[in-house]
Amino acid sequence: MRIDIFCLFPEMLVSPFEQSVIKRAKDKGIVEVSAHNIRDYTHDKHHTVDDYPYGGGAGMVLKPEPIFEAVEAVKQQLNVNNVPIILLTPAGRLFNQQIAQELARHSHLMLICGHYEGIDERVHEHLATDEISIGDYVLTGGELAAIVVIDAVARLIPGVLGSEMSLTSDSHVDGLLEYPQYTKPQAYRGWAVPSILLSGNHHEIACWKRRQAILSTVKRRRDLIEKANLNQEEKKWIFENSLNLK
Repeated sequence: MRIDIFCLFPEMLVSPFEQSVIKRAKDKGIVEVSAHNIRDYTHDKHHTVDDYPYGGGAGMVLKPEPIFEAVEAVKQQLNVNNVPIILLTPAGRLFNQQIAQELARHSHLMLICGHYEGIDERVHEHLATDEISIGDYVLTGGELAAIVVIDAVARLIPGVLGSEMSLTSDSHVDGLLEYPQYTKPQAYRGWAVPSILLSGNHHEIACWKRRQAILSTVKRRRDLIEKANLNQEEKKWIFENSLNLK
């Protein structure tokens, strides 16, 4: 997968993609990440990328010309046309694991990072093919959002993670939080690892993990349960035990 990022501060993107899993994926040639400075596509000596909003208001607004020209130049250079162009904005659809899986199916993505008070509406209407928000809060810039989206998407690409099994047990994959995890020592400060995990009974362990994932989700993120992929027996189990869940 190739990912092109259009932003004002590409330096912010250097370190996160030169560490850990993403770096290994880049070294293997599985993922390619390129950051493009929007200022390089301006035509005045001050490299102006923003201006005052028409009609008044606080803050500055990113101009459309350098953003359009940056995206179009890279598309022409790569000889590509039908590429998802994602604007990272508080107005976008709320990012989640399902959207990450959707984006991971593409071979090429382009991300536009917002800044200042906002972006000229013509970028929303005539350039971006999708809009994504990573949460209901405001960041100083879209570079941080781009890091989150790329990390979540890249790890879903085959060959990026050491074990593909990790993907099937992640939180939110099936609408549930992940089950509790334990490692050595078997007992620590009087807290023991659940005996079922030491039993060697793979079927019972799988059932325990599933029940614990449901329990964890009900306790911590009850809002997720309604959307989770549960069978009738699991729904009945939740109902029967709900009085004991706090």
